[in-house]
Parts: sequence; structure tokens; C-alpha cells
Amino acid sequence: MTVPPLTQTLRWRGRTVAWDLLGDGPPVVLLHGTPWSSALWRPIAEVLAERFTVHLWDMPGYGASSKDPDHAVDLGVQGELFAYLLGEWGLDRPHVVAHDFGGAVALRARLLHGARYASLCLVDVVALSPWGSPFFTLVKEHADVFAQLPPAIHRGAVEAYIRGASHRGLADDDLAMLVEPWLGDDGQAAFYRQIAQADERFTDEVEPLCGAIDDPTHIVWGTDDTWIPVDRAQRLQRAIPGASLSLIEDAGHLIQLDAMAELSAELTRCLDAQTR
Repeated sequence: MTVPPLTQTLRWRGRTVAWDLLGDGPPVVLLHGTPWSSALWRPIAEVLAERFTVHLWDMPGYGASSKDPDHAVDLGVQGELFAYLLGEWGLDRPHVVAHDFGGAVALRARLLHGARYASLCLVDVVALSPWGSPFFTLVKEHADVFAQLPPAIHRGAVEAYIRGASHRGLADDDLAMLVEPWLGDDGQAAFYRQIAQADERFTDEVEPLCGAIDDPTHIVWGTDDTWIPVDRAQRLQRAIPGASLSLIEDAGHLIQLDAMAELSAELTRCLDAQTR
């Protein structure tokens, strides 16, 4: 998959945030997770841009945004930044679609930093403990050691890790798109740094507050997600008042690639329902 580069940047607390704008219509913001970037959302963003103004962005430490080793990239920082971005973009109540730990970022911005949404769609999100694969946990405990791996071994480990997020299997160009930001000295260090700074306390802090969410919320989950099993979707639906749930069959955690057509249709349906 060849993905156009993000064309705009802004600065926040010394960080450079790469972002872009597509389409025209009601505002929609897409949030990626780890170890992804906005590139994972790009084909779906182009579909949504036929009806909506779509905001894409790379969180600091990911994709085309800055990867300064002195800058924290944890969920707490990303939640603060997201609330700031909405203000910078002049978005009072956008529609928000979040994947993986982008879900925790969206929830923290909403519950701790005053953001409000026209609607919230949570797609295979990190939101409830426990989370993190065995590999993720191992790396977190030994991040300094993993950061010293020879580049070829690092690349093989990242490729194997990312392949495990797909249920249907990844095409070579899709795998390359996902792996490339984590290569080279800066990318390799950033890959292990973001895992080292992952902490369930950031989701534990907001989980008890989910009952206060009154924005229309829809949850979408791949039935074959082995990274974050589907029981989390059901727990999350119970935690957020009035939340609805749709399951997409034969899709894993990388639902954007496993079931792009099905996910695009589901998001379009959900967003259309909220903008009538």
C-alpha cells in the first residue's frame, strides 16, 4: 500500500505533530494506536472524505511525527495533546473514530481534559485492563535490551509482531507500510520506547469514569482479534451508557486491513446516522 505523506505540521511542547485534512463536510477525527500510524487509516479516510472533513494525525513517537527520545509518548501525554489539537483545529464537537490505544487517548481527552464529541466510535480499542500481548509485556520489561538488537533481528521481530495482529494475513506492501516507521536508529529506539512507556494505569484511571460519557457511542470489533479479545467489546458496551456494538466476522486486530470494506461501510453507516 502506497500512502501519501501527511502535508501539515504543528508544534506542541517541543514536539512536531504531522497531520492532514481530507474532504468536506461534518468533521471526523481518526486516531491510530500502536505500533501503527495514521497510514493505517488512510484508505478508509479517503472513503469517508466523500462525505466528511477527515482529520488524520500521527501521535508524537509514531509515523511522521517527531521521535525525540527526551519526549514522553505515554497515553497521558497523548490524551492532553488530543484535547489541544481539537482546539487548534477549531473543532468543538467532532465525530471521533479511534482504534487500539487511540481509544484510550480519546477517552482520556473526553473524561479528563474537557473534550466533547458529536459521536464516538471505538474500534478494537485499548480501554480496559488487562491489555498487551505476551511479546508486548516481555518488551516492556526489557526495553533497553531490545533497543540494542541488531537491525535485521529487530526488523524480523517487528514484522512477526505486526503479522500477529492480522487474522486474514497481510500483503507484503501493507506489512512494509506498517514496519517502515520503526526502522533505522530513530525508529528502532522509538518502537521500544513507546512500549516501555505503556502502562495500564492510564486506562485504569478512566475506566471508572466511563459511565459519565453521554456522547453517542458505537463500538466495532473484529471477532478474531487475538490482541484484544472480543469480550472487551462487551465489557466496554456495559461500561458506557447507551453504547451500541457491531461485530465484524473474520477480522482481527488489524481490522482496517482484514475487513476494509466492511469497516468502511460500518463507519459510514454510523456517521451518517449521527449527522442526519
